[in-house]
Amino acid sequence: MNRVSVDIGGTFTDCFLAFGGQYTQAKALTTHNNLSTGFMDALGRACQAVGQDMESVLGQVDAVRYATTLGTNALIERKGPRIGLICTAGFESQVPIMRARGYGDGMPELYKADMSGADRPEPLVEKTMIAGIRERVDWKGEVVQRLVEEDVRRAVLKLVDRGCQAFVVGLTNSVLNPEHEKLVERIISEEYPGHFLGGIAVILSHKVAGRKGEYARIMSSILDAYLHGRMHHGLAGLESTLRNNGYSQPMLVTHNSGGMAQLNSTHALQTIHSGPVAGLGATESLAAQFGEPNLLATDMGGTSFDIGIVTGDEVKFYDFYPIIDRFLVSTPMVYLHTLGAGGGSIARYEQLWNAIEVGPQSAGSDPGPACYNRGGREPTVTDANLILGYLDAENYAGGSIPLSVRRAERALNDRICKHTNLSLVEAAQAIRRKVDANMADAIFKEVSVKGYDPRDFSILSYGGGGPLHACGYARVLGVKRIIIPPFSSVFSALGAGNMDQLHIHEKSVYLTIYDSVTRAVLSDPTELNKAIEELSALGREDLRRQGVAEADVRLRVEVDMRYGNQLAQTAVVSSKDRFENVRDLMELVQHFSESYEKRFGEGSRAPEAGIRIQVVRVVAYVEHEQVPLNPYRDGASGEIDAPRHRPCYFEGQSDPVETPVYSHSALEPGSVIRGPALVESDTSTVVIEPGWKLTTGLQGAAVMERDEPEQSSH
Repeated sequence: MNRVSVDIGGTFTDCFLAFGGQYTQAKALTTHNNLSTGFMDALGRACQAVGQDMESVLGQVDAVRYATTLGTNALIERKGPRIGLICTAGFESQVPIMRARGYGDGMPELYKADMSGADRPEPLVEKTMIAGIRERVDWKGEVVQRLVEEDVRRAVLKLVDRGCQAFVVGLTNSVLNPEHEKLVERIISEEYPGHFLGGIAVILSHKVAGRKGEYARIMSSILDAYLHGRMHHGLAGLESTLRNNGYSQPMLVTHNSGGMAQLNSTHALQTIHSGPVAGLGATESLAAQFGEPNLLATDMGGTSFDIGIVTGDEVKFYDFYPIIDRFLVSTPMVYLHTLGAGGGSIARYEQLWNAIEVGPQSAGSDPGPACYNRGGREPTVTDANLILGYLDAENYAGGSIPLSVRRAERALNDRICKHTNLSLVEAAQAIRRKVDANMADAIFKEVSVKGYDPRDFSILSYGGGGPLHACGYARVLGVKRIIIPPFSSVFSALGAGNMDQLHIHEKSVYLTIYDSVTRAVLSDPTELNKAIEELSALGREDLRRQGVAEADVRLRVEVDMRYGNQLAQTAVVSSKDRFENVRDLMELVQHFSESYEKRFGEGSRAPEAGIRIQVVRVVAYVEHEQVPLNPYRDGASGEIDAPRHRPCYFEGQSDPVETPVYSHSALEPGSVIRGPALVESDTSTVVIEPGWKLTTGLQGAAVMERDEPEQSSH
């Protein structure tokens, strides 16, 4: 297996290379002005590590897999085309109104509370670029008013005259009957064929999102159209660069739905947050290989901290209505919670509260933390870790980024110490304590709201900064076991390489399995089977278009179920892809009830309220060969002596501790190290706090466990 996978983050570009039986990892600073520069830099370092030139590697790999931030950057910069929206007459104000409460989408809770001072986000579609056409499809999908072609032609001409560069067609109830949306697309193609105006993109809302909910579905389509050009040209440019360096296969792009696909089968919206989702995919792979039933995936990079949940009860966590930037959308996205807490997160003194806050603002890779000596003047988490002794100024990132202790001290002194009575060390400890508490609080909320106790989980800590802080947020949560996976600093890139080619199609349905009023059980599953067959056909078509043989396509059926009118929906993986009779439906109900009770406690199931299916989802995928992950521990070499020491400051201690420092490459699998201690590699540092012990494994893996009971602060 020869494979390249790359994950571009806000600060670092991570590369994982499997070549000739060797596995290697590399990092480079992200180049936001041209992402391919950082991409090729990281790949070049990985090729050098295996003793090969880049052209030789790219000529032999079976795939290049890529998780991108192109879409995220386009939204931040607001650099997109002028979009024209064609909607049902009477619904022209639907997008500008944003469900009335849209001003709060994507904002911190503190800002959501300030309704009087709230500002709506800058719109992606101007009001003058919205045109209504006379047509109507009802909630059952039946045509109430036929679309008039001349009406459409007038609307299209008006939008083109006003500078339309991309069309979005979002008609009411089109997910139930897309006939009118397809007709509008045909008319636009007739009026403006591909050789006119450079070819205008036409996005149909029923193809982007299959759920009902008009605003979220149309907003999904608007975002897709807004990002389409930037993503297409950016990825096409990267593909061209790879071609010039000897790569001849289709490039595979990671999707936020938990899979990947070729560029020609990728919607722009599917690339948002694809890097963190790849890390969660790697977590699922590790959980399956090593029999870990409950894992909290925590990815701390230079800009953000991402939280995901993997459980042993087969519950699939999707964000049914995720918020991207400031907009609510409706697209199946693997559930992740992102917090502005990373190595580059900026610390500041809040005079009103007499407290130190950290994030969500980040110094990123340019200029980066003050200690990078690239012009940054704001104190960051990385600066605090350097002052506390956790980072080696001469050998950070394998020596590629020399750190300046003097600039870190100046930043903390100017921005924090001068405004408080804290010394430099106390300020650094306060920054670290605050960011650890922020991460622990976010984990606790995410896990508990889903009906789980975080103490029943092990923490999987990865990303460049994860092992550096894992003991801190585990201590606050009361979690007693931390797993550091193989290749932890590029674990999301590894995950991108391990993902299957996959497409998700879903459809809103309203089926009552058990009616609490009539006490009747659904006896005819025809409508359910029809939806499954329709979605299965779409998934097969997607994969066939990418050259996948029909025999290799696998299908997984999932349904979103709930009790009565509860808002909480549970995604249930069905053991069947067709339902023949009432017995099959009752098996599905039993599975749903058991999953619900595991999450929300014994006795919480409520069939007396009725049982409903809200959404049917079919996952079509083809399995790819996985990079094998070796066990965390192997052998039993016992405790070892440290070759060197340096002073470090730990939580609750005002004086420095001479702390043993180990080189990870020198450790044998099975070595046991008791804290306080540090384990360093070219790509990450593991901090073992007092009261913890670490057992090393293969491929950079390790397990940290508490030597003594620890009480949670929650």
